[in-house]
Amino acid sequence: MFLVPPGFTAALTGVRRLSGAGVVEADHQRGACVHDGQIDPGVRASVMALIGPDGRLVPWAIGALAMLAIVAFAGNSLLTRAALAGDLIGPAEFGQIRLASGAVALVIFALASGRAALPRRADLPGGLALAIYTAGFSFAYVRLDAGSGALILFAAVSATVVLASLRSGIQWVELAGLALALTGLVWLLLPGAGRVDLLPAGLMAAAGIAWGGYTLIGRQGGEPVGRTARSFVLASLFLLPALLIGSTTASTPAGITIAIVCGVVTSAAGYSVWYLCLPRLPVIASGSVQLATPAVAALGGIVFLGEPMTGRLVLAGLLILAGVGVTLLRPPSKK
Repeated sequence: MFLVPPGFTAALTGVRRLSGAGVVEADHQRGACVHDGQIDPGVRASVMALIGPDGRLVPWAIGALAMLAIVAFAGNSLLTRAALAGDLIGPAEFGQIRLASGAVALVIFALASGRAALPRRADLPGGLALAIYTAGFSFAYVRLDAGSGALILFAAVSATVVLASLRSGIQWVELAGLALALTGLVWLLLPGAGRVDLLPAGLMAAAGIAWGGYTLIGRQGGEPVGRTARSFVLASLFLLPALLIGSTTASTPAGITIAIVCGVVTSAAGYSVWYLCLPRLPVIASGSVQLATPAVAALGGIVFLGEPMTGRLVLAGLLILAGVGVTLLRPPSKK
């Protein structure tokens, strides 16, 4: 848990742009941050606490924002599992409402703040990756519990990101780490007490690969809110054919409400924060840091959804976390 400095929320509202070069422009049109034409001292102090002497976000601010994104990711697992396991809504309907509500919220915010919200050809890969992730994620959580689903998802995410970062060559520590993580994942899927079903596990792994691609796309930089808005718009369109899959579950008001909360809060806002962090994180860290999500999701599932904590889940999770941790020990390349 991290402490949010006083006035942090108002500060983020008053900040109009934080560019890669670190230029900050206060929006004097927002009364919450401005008094008699002057920025509130508390707001100014909160903003400046986030920015180092070089004009860029300080490391603790990047870490705090990344932690906030991880909590949002875990929230997605918990909300989706609660809605689908409770037969409150079908998976296709949940995914579509989640994306559509997030798209509406992001487009409104983007247009109100002068950001570009109209999708471009360059946004197609991100929109497609987000649609594939959402489809696999939604259908998998009909039968997976929150902890196991998050574990499979982010193991696949981390493997995708790590493998994509190895263009300069694979070293033995990375091979050892990937082998250890793969051992944990295989153990989780082996037959026996506490195993997970292969079909939903495969869907979740596909979702993880797609989310890994979305993460790598986000590392290219750019304005995070506008990029996320355009991706959500495209993803909601790409996911429309999934509605043709018949569902025996009727959409209830509770299920629709959960889908909207998941779309607007833990997805739209959470992904915007994540896209803000990504260009500022090392490439392997951008994958491995997400493995904190299964622990948060599993704990939330136990506390809020009454899901069991099995020994297999705990030990397999430790193996996967240890394996990805080993990949971070990669020594610098010799030149």
